[in-house]
Amino acid sequence: MSLINTPVQAFKAQAFHNGKFEEVTEQSIKGKWSVFMFLPAAFTFNCPTEIEDSADNYAEFQKLNAEIYVVSTDTHFAHKVWHETSPAVGKARFFLVGDPTHALSKAFDVLIPEEGLALRGTFVVNPDGVIKTAEVHSNEIARDVSETLRKLKAAQYTAAHPGEVCPAKWKEGAKTLKPSLDLVGKI
Repeated sequence: MSLINTPVQAFKAQAFHNGKFEEVTEQSIKGKWSVFMFLPAAFTFNCPTEIEDSADNYAEFQKLNAEIYVVSTDTHFAHKVWHETSPAVGKARFFLVGDPTHALSKAFDVLIPEEGLALRGTFVVNPDGVIKTAEVHSNEIARDVSETLRKLKAAQYTAAHPGEVCPAKWKEGAKTLKPSLDLVGKI
């Protein structure tokens, strides 16, 4: 069953965020857009490159009233040390969420049970806590955060403009489509 258009399940997790430990819940994410990015584990190879890419684009997410939650199956303590020891991870000003019980990884259907690790999953969640996009892929393939930003902008656009859809390769400011009988077979 797809997670699209379903609410984020109830959860409670600890995160390392701007020098402090903070609790994150399904209630605390409401009111603004959220991007959940699941990583297999701290202190690995591809993961710091994704965190650095996210950090380099974090101001753009903030302009869009969106918060980033990077989740791995490690603890929030491991995320603190990772933040302090990795130059790439040290750039993060967003939430580094620990999921040692695998509750979040299971809820977002990205857990690899036999490994105790998460797949690389990216989810855009609207301010009501409803999942609008989902992308999950194998761990050897890192993400490009510019694509996550594009999907966030498309989800925000369609939320603000019911009845319109964003076509392939849509970018902010580009033309959208208004589905109708007149368009069938003409595109």
